[in-house]
Amino acid sequence: MVPLLFANHRFDIVAPAALFWPARNALLVADLHLEKASFYARQGQMLPPYDSQATLAELAGLVAETGATTVFCLGDNYHDGEGEARLEPEAARQLVTMTGALEWIWITGNHDRDVAGTWGGQVVDEWTGEGLALRHQASADSILPEISGHYHPKYRIAVRGRHVSRRCFVKGCHHLIMPAFGALTGGMAAQDPAIEACVGGPAEAIIGLKQKPVRFPLPFRETGIEMIDQPQLALPLATTAR
Repeated sequence: MVPLLFANHRFDIVAPAALFWPARNALLVADLHLEKASFYARQGQMLPPYDSQATLAELAGLVAETGATTVFCLGDNYHDGEGEARLEPEAARQLVTMTGALEWIWITGNHDRDVAGTWGGQVVDEWTGEGLALRHQASADSILPEISGHYHPKYRIAVRGRHVSRRCFVKGCHHLIMPAFGALTGGMAAQDPAIEACVGGPAEAIIGLKQKPVRFPLPFRETGIEMIDQPQLALPLATTAR
């Protein structure tokens, strides 16, 4: 597990796009986009119909690895408003098993505003507690420090003479944006102006490797709210991509 401190809370990066919150024994994931393949199949673009099973199997593996008793899903849980009802039977079975064994919180997103918890779990528009707000889309004027999804941030780096793109967390003074967890999700550049408008500066992109976080400062304008929490500055900081 790779430590990540935010708003005086300790989290651990346990996968490229998942956080474990020890204080609540909880997993946080965003943007599962279940049934994305079947949505595109309806439009005539045939994709292998196993994305939901793959996404839920990975999530189940992280639950087993961490011993989490709570799962927070931060919106866009399904790719479209009909995805919940359309969920493939084996994926539905996987989901019922997990929601029956865990405290499961669905936070609604822009793709699935009408999610109903058909396969179990509690549905909320946002969750607040422990001095934090968990929601789908970042709000520039959020009163509480917030953790959100929506933007699917990725960071492009040069590795051995070629460029690769990796999912990343975007951390600012008041905002932590999670990468997309779903098997078929794309991404937005972490430096995108839409992300800057929500997060402001100072900010950084964080990629969790096996033993440490690799961190890249983002060229966002200063917001003047506060500095990044000091304990985080003691962690390794990468200033350039190699």
